[in-house]
Amino acid sequence: MMMLEQPVKPAKSLLSAAGRAIGDYDMIREGDRVLLGLSGGKDSLSLLHVLLDLQKRAPIRFELAAVTVDPQSPDFDPSPLKDYMASLGVKYFYESQPIVEQAKKSLQGDSFCAYCSRMRRGILYRTARENGYNVLALAQHLDDLAETFLMSTFFGGKLRTMKAHYLNDAKDVRVIRPFVYVRERQTADFAERASLPVIPENCPACFAMPSQRMHMKTVLAQLESENNKLFASLLTAMRPLMDDTANVGEIPEGSKIVEVPEEL
Repeated sequence: MMMLEQPVKPAKSLLSAAGRAIGDYDMIREGDRVLLGLSGGKDSLSLLHVLLDLQKRAPIRFELAAVTVDPQSPDFDPSPLKDYMASLGVKYFYESQPIVEQAKKSLQGDSFCAYCSRMRRGILYRTARENGYNVLALAQHLDDLAETFLMSTFFGGKLRTMKAHYLNDAKDVRVIRPFVYVRERQTADFAERASLPVIPENCPACFAMPSQRMHMKTVLAQLESENNKLFASLLTAMRPLMDDTANVGEIPEGSKIVEVPEEL
């Protein structure tokens, strides 16, 4: 029998930022069954350990499981996650589908990344539905939201970014992003310090050449070197765009899991 590992306790700053977002947007409720989209990157592995820690300490009860979508790319192999999840004792779903090959046959004016993202999301929803999970947790962080905000503004002419908490189109799965107050450097630091088994993201279609997102990341890094309050200002500007509480119900009073504010 495999000996179960103890989850690694994340830094207080990471737990505080995630807990504050969960409370602010009423992301996790009593009796929720939460399914984490686990790519194996530093962000989703960090979120796994944050949710495991909150599950122990939170005043509400919720279930937690994880799912990995393997697109069968020769340059991306998340299969080592199977043993790791078994060692943690977390219920785990591994969905392997030939998304890369399907993309080669089906793309018509769409980008590979957009097609892959759409297919992955569909698989995540299906897995949640088939197994009775009403909440899908994704690990995008504040840096991701800021990059999306700038790309949408500069290239799409629209004020948009990722929502912190919303109900999907089918109205049967709530999507949450507990890391909307978390900086990428926090997940990178935790993943390195805890020696998390990070799966390298090495899809040639996505990473072979500089992307708009990578360009935005570079621009933001340069701006932040000149203004250390940049992301605090960006968060203030994005808050109305992140909020979708009209679709997920009013936030009940006193619903916060963790209320410790943290500097960005």
